[in-house]
Amino acid sequence: MSDSPTTDGSAAPESPQVAQSAQSMQSAQATRSAPKTPKAGRNLPAAIGVGVGLAVVVLASLLVRREAFLVVLVIAMAIGAWEMRRAVRQAGIEVPLVPVVIGSASMVLSAFFRGPEALFLTLGLTCVGILVWRVADGLDGAIRDIGGALFVALYPCFLGGFAALLLSADDGHLRIIYFVLVTVASDIGGYAFGVVLGKHPMAPSLSPKKSWEGFAGSAFTCAVVGAVGIATLLDGPWWKGAVIGGVVAATATVGDLIESSIKRDLGVKDMGTLLPGHGGLMDRLDSLVVCIPVVWALLLWATP
Repeated sequence: MSDSPTTDGSAAPESPQVAQSAQSMQSAQATRSAPKTPKAGRNLPAAIGVGVGLAVVVLASLLVRREAFLVVLVIAMAIGAWEMRRAVRQAGIEVPLVPVVIGSASMVLSAFFRGPEALFLTLGLTCVGILVWRVADGLDGAIRDIGGALFVALYPCFLGGFAALLLSADDGHLRIIYFVLVTVASDIGGYAFGVVLGKHPMAPSLSPKKSWEGFAGSAFTCAVVGAVGIATLLDGPWWKGAVIGGVVAATATVGDLIESSIKRDLGVKDMGTLLPGHGGLMDRLDSLVVCIPVVWALLLWATP
């Protein structure tokens, strides 16, 4: 219905119904023209490209020489510690970076060359170094900062040291490949099943996009990859590989939820911006560092 002229020649004001209809049409057009957010909440092409690139770096370093992967691991733990330091700063916690990074490298190297006892010993020395370094800088807020630094030394640095323990075995390069395959299978299976079938949220307050259907897909994919991988790479019984896969799926999910709770508590979306489509390196290491000790222990049982 068009506006009717008034006696002075001007157009009559639109009726509320016409104005509301026009606003609805504009809103619908804006919605159609706006870019759609992927259901999984990430840039899928970028995420795949970065994931393939990381896999190439890991495999290339393992094929060249085990010590080459050790260098990659030391660098990854240092970057992870730096990202965690930046993240906890949002809560007013100043983590002393120097003793944490030195301790991180020391834990990885000692685990590779001297075994589990050296890893735990180096963790203790790292804690002492953090304490002395921070207290020497003053007592104001020292307890808060020391607590944050000890947390970063544990997660991811100490947990990452178990990757060096995996690598130190005679077939360590194959154990690392097996660990990466099974853990990545958790991500791929959970993502694929979650996008297609996900309807029941697992932990809506922590990770709204994580569903029970996705977890079921993660467990299935991990069990298959674990069974096939242990039989072909490590000459272990397939059923033990399936058990490892199931445990890894549950552990990886817990690792994701732990990272989500940390980010929610700190009020950050991602731990960093280093990896397009993923966020920071810690956004990729979250489930890996939690799964490493579990896989190391289970492989001692499955393929001693």
